[in-house]
Parts: sequence; structure tokens; C-alpha cells
Amino acid sequence: MYKTKDLYDLSHTLAAPLLEKTEYPWEALEGIKDFILALGPALPRDEYDEVKPGVWVAKDAVVYPSALLNAPCIIGHKTEVRHCAFIRGSALVGDGAVVGNSVEIKNAILFDGVQVPHFNYVGDSVMGYKSHMGAGSVTSNVKSDKTLVVVKDGKEEIATGRKKFGAMVGDGVEVGCNSVLNPGTVLGPRASVYPTSCVRGVIPADHIFKNKNEIVPRTK
Repeated sequence: MYKTKDLYDLSHTLAAPLLEKTEYPWEALEGIKDFILALGPALPRDEYDEVKPGVWVAKDAVVYPSALLNAPCIIGHKTEVRHCAFIRGSALVGDGAVVGNSVEIKNAILFDGVQVPHFNYVGDSVMGYKSHMGAGSVTSNVKSDKTLVVVKDGKEEIATGRKKFGAMVGDGVEVGCNSVLNPGTVLGPRASVYPTSCVRGVIPADHIFKNKNEIVPRTK
């Protein structure tokens, strides 16, 4: 439940050519920057403006004057980048997304319809189609001891070889307000996380994370 094909419908992202080469989605993190730099110049000029070198914004996107977009990045159709958002670079934001007030994004893929609307940090992460992070929820992308991140699913452990790795958030996931997704967290499609949670490991699809000892299947 933590492989690329299990987590994401790749028809909802321009990053499909990058992700479809991977077995695990975190394998794409190393290549996001180069992928954007190659893709940007090929985007249709009647649909995207290169507003400054290495920054491509769809003509029908809304970017507030106080937002800062660093190269390289792509902002998709009808996406809103709101007041004081900070795109640090190496970010591919899909169509119909919301990057909200004081949100920071770095080395990340946001599929179409993703909402990170209030005070969120998304770093070294992939967020699937129509996933949503409540106000103040963040991805923590570096372990406190600075060792390499391991994805843990019960007794199974998968070495990622990465020092920086936030979260792989599947399609349709809901993350409650002020939650922390610890390095190496994987949330299966349509999973939900209770507000103020501290999450680590793999949460299966269609399950609700209430706390580390109570992860239950959805009943409807």
C-alpha cells in the first residue's frame, strides 16, 4: 500500500512521466527539479507564462502579489497561490489547487485539486489528487537525529536512502488541523487523520488515524 501505483492516479498530474518510472513515489523526490526544468519550456505558450526564469504559471491561475515563487516551479490551471505563500523551488503544483496564506512548499509534487490553504509546510513530499491538509498541519522532512529516513509498516522497513523525506499522501486524503506527518509517513488513499495528531509509518487506505494505538477502517 505504499507503492506509487497503490497511492496515486497519475492522470491527475503533469509529473506522471516522472512518477511512472518509480516503484515507490519517494524515488521521484531526487528528480523533481530537473523534471520541472525540462517540462517548463515545453508547456504550451498560449496556456502558460514564464513569469521569470524557471517559473511557469498558467494564464488562468491566480497568484497574489505578496506570494513568492522561486525557480523552478510550475503552477497549474485555475490554481490559487494566496497571500504570502512561499514556493521555495522545485515545486510542481497541479490544476485547481490552493496554496494558501503563509504556506511554504519545497521539492514537492501537488496533484490536481490539492488544498494546502492555511499555514502549512509541504517539503520533500508528494500529495495526491484532491488531498487536503487542515490549517497548521505540516510535513516534517528531516529526522531529529539527521539519520536516513526509513518507511516502517509494522515489522517491515524500507530504507529510502534519503535524509530529507516528508510524506507520501495518497489521493483523497484528509489531514486534520495542526497535525504533524513525521519523516517517512505514508497515507493510503482516502485515509483521514484526526486533528492535532503526530503520525508516522504507513496508514492503510480507507482508514482513520485517531492515535497511534487506534487506526480504524472507515465504516462508510
